[in-house]
Amino acid sequence: MSPPSSTAGDGSRPSGLEALATEARRDFERMRYPAANWVVPVEGPDGKPALDVLVIGAGMCGQTLALALARDGVRNVRIVDRASRGREGPWGTYARMDTLRSPKHLTGPDLGFPALTFRAWYEAQHGADGWDRLYKIATVDWLAYLLWVRDTAGVMIENDVEVLDIEPGADFARVALRGPSGHESVYARKIVLAGGRDGSGASYIPSFPSLGAAHVQGGTRRVFHSSDDIDFARFKGGRVGVLGASASAFDNAAVALEAGAAEAHLFSRRPHLPQINKSKGASFPGFFHGFRDLDDDLRWRIYTYISTEQTPPPHESVLRCDRHAGFAIHFAEPWIDVAPELDGVAVATATARYRFDAIIMATGFTVDLSMRSELARFHEKVLLWGDRVSSSEAARYPQAARFPYLGHGFELIERQPGAAPGVGNIHCFNWGVTFSHGALAGDIPGVADGVNRLAHALVSGLFVAGADGVLPALQAHDDRELEPTRYFLPR
Repeated sequence: MSPPSSTAGDGSRPSGLEALATEARRDFERMRYPAANWVVPVEGPDGKPALDVLVIGAGMCGQTLALALARDGVRNVRIVDRASRGREGPWGTYARMDTLRSPKHLTGPDLGFPALTFRAWYEAQHGADGWDRLYKIATVDWLAYLLWVRDTAGVMIENDVEVLDIEPGADFARVALRGPSGHESVYARKIVLAGGRDGSGASYIPSFPSLGAAHVQGGTRRVFHSSDDIDFARFKGGRVGVLGASASAFDNAAVALEAGAAEAHLFSRRPHLPQINKSKGASFPGFFHGFRDLDDDLRWRIYTYISTEQTPPPHESVLRCDRHAGFAIHFAEPWIDVAPELDGVAVATATARYRFDAIIMATGFTVDLSMRSELARFHEKVLLWGDRVSSSEAARYPQAARFPYLGHGFELIERQPGAAPGVGNIHCFNWGVTFSHGALAGDIPGVADGVNRLAHALVSGLFVAGADGVLPALQAHDDRELEPTRYFLPR
């Protein structure tokens, strides 16, 4: 069952959103948002004012962090994203589910402003009765809502700007950018890596004997990852193979069938689908607030357990596929080879050989800092979880071992003291935070807790960095409270 979409021309009331925006801005005035900038300007090595914070990535996490920094009076900030407006993050690109997995009542991107909640946004268009009838949030609505929050709160995003290189330094990081106006080099005191699921790595494509890198590149290819921009209409009437049994596997299969594919076959190495979403058991305030303070051993055991158990696809995604006669699941049948051909793709398993017009690897994302070209200067010097656990545990869970081991403020830590001065001023706020902090960067339930923790860390770090000026500023502070009275004494 899909909810009515607020962007689908179903009789929604645009004037309701205008009134809600007015209400939100009144709340901003009452809450003194945005706060006045308190950070003393600092000149960078190029003689120009350095940025206090550069946020790389303007999806849900980056946008919400920008809102928090403005709330906390850090205004010398730039937020950049390599995607165009509306294509930041997955919501308008590869999130192919009809509805979000998360319950409709969750908050987060609003940061406690009632008029910025999704419920307020939805009710402004459909009324309270519409909210009561809503089952789950349509993905297209979530994207429209995030853009509305951005515009209403005045969050300034620089789109189509790519980060090419980050060179950390003791006081400043030099960042090379490429945008619509060309190349640019800027200095920033703090950097936030808010690049989403692949922000600490890349999409994961398994290796197969007959599959080369050239087969997964180019506009006419037939081998895709589920995060690719896929023209499903190309395969109308054909057969599509999907590797994996995650939510994205089912959603990609469903979109292929809905676009006219005759068949979509899912392949899972497991004998059945995962049954329990263990991450739901880790989505409550105590976990969000306290997980970071557990010892390394317990944090490691908790998240290796969650990741090993895996997550079942939402039942809505499964039923969406089961509506099609051409849908099939092959359990306990992993792929052992993929061989692209001129007009299709051959897939071999241990028991059979299949031919498809296209295949989709719904195999998720890998965390591996070495796969991020902008981190090339220092990724080898960053502390990883594999450095904190035994060699046997690292070998047992190689993917988990590649997660960065982060400090209390999501900051990267040097593997050896002095190996990479200034790397602690680079804060990871993407999927790479999970083993250190829990799922606070990317999943809706934890985003507000994660953003608030990160904003506090950035604010504290900027304040401490300028602590030498605090006492002189206090001594110069001259608030003449008693001047209207006869008890006033001139300074």
